[in-house]
Parts: sequence; structure tokens; C-alpha cells
Amino acid sequence: MTEENKVTDTQDDTLRAETADAAPEVAEHDRVAELEAQLAEAKSAVMYAQAETQNVRRRAEKEAQDAKTYAATGFARDVLSVADNLTRALATIPAELKEDEKFKGLVTGLEATGRELDSVFARHGISKIVALGEALDPNRHQAMMEVPSADAEAGTIVQEIQAGYMIRDRLLRPALVGVAKKPD
Repeated sequence: MTEENKVTDTQDDTLRAETADAAPEVAEHDRVAELEAQLAEAKSAVMYAQAETQNVRRRAEKEAQDAKTYAATGFARDVLSVADNLTRALATIPAELKEDEKFKGLVTGLEATGRELDSVFARHGISKIVALGEALDPNRHQAMMEVPSADAEAGTIVQEIQAGYMIRDRLLRPALVGVAKKPD
């Protein structure tokens, strides 16, 4: 073997030794990178789970608040018919009977009952929908008929058949209305 071959063999041996020493370092570096990626993925999964838990908690709190706020909706709808009947009864009493001493107490009692009912509605967030003179809003009004009118703009409410009500920001019952249309 020549001197040149010996040097080349020695260099090859040195290179093989360095490569063998580097291989565990490279494998360890790859393993560390893999573990860091898994850790980042696990942190991300935990963050998503925490966010989802917080969202579920917020939804549950909102649903509980809505249930509390709107719990009386069914009952309120039923009581609206009582309010309608009381209003109709008061509207049908002739003026002369209102002034008659025999009926004055009855009329006063019915009017007081109407005011108390309005007060109870207000305490529970139930409000009457303004309809007459307003433009038809299909989210609050239900058009029952069209009324030819030269005085009112087409689509304007000119007659209220039945009062509508809101409970806070939700529709409890739409107002049943007559809407103006251009005369033929």
C-alpha cells in the first residue's frame, strides 16, 4: 500500500467515525423536533378545547338568561286576549252610560283594571306596537286587508284591527292591520 492510499484510508476512517458520531446527534435532533411539534399540536388542541368550553358556557348562560327573560311569553299571549276583550268592552260603553251615576263605578273599575293590566305589561317588558300611520313592517304587522285611500300613501297602515305586542325585543303578537292602497 502506498503512502497515498494510507492517507486516503485514514481520511475515510475519520469520516466514517465522524458520521457515526453525528448520526445519533441527527437522530436526537429529529426526535426533539418531532416532540416539539407534538407539544405544539397538544397545546393547540388544549386551547381549542378551552375556547369551546368557554363558548358552551356562554351559550348556556345566554339560554338561561333568555329562558328567564322570555319565560312569560306563553302566559302573556294568553293574557293578551283578556286585554283585548277589556279594551273592546270599554270601547262599546256609550258616553251616556259612562256619565250615568249607576254605571260610573263599574266604568271606573273597568278603566282601572285596564290601566293596571297596562302597568303589569310594562313591568314585564310587554309593549304595544304602534301601527296607525306607520309603514307596514312585516316583522311587526300582519296586513289583513287593503283599504283604498286617497289621503294615505300606499303601504301605510290606516286601520288597526287588533293591537300587536312586543316582549322586550321579540314579537309577541303581530298587529293585525288594514293597509292603504291607491284608489281604483
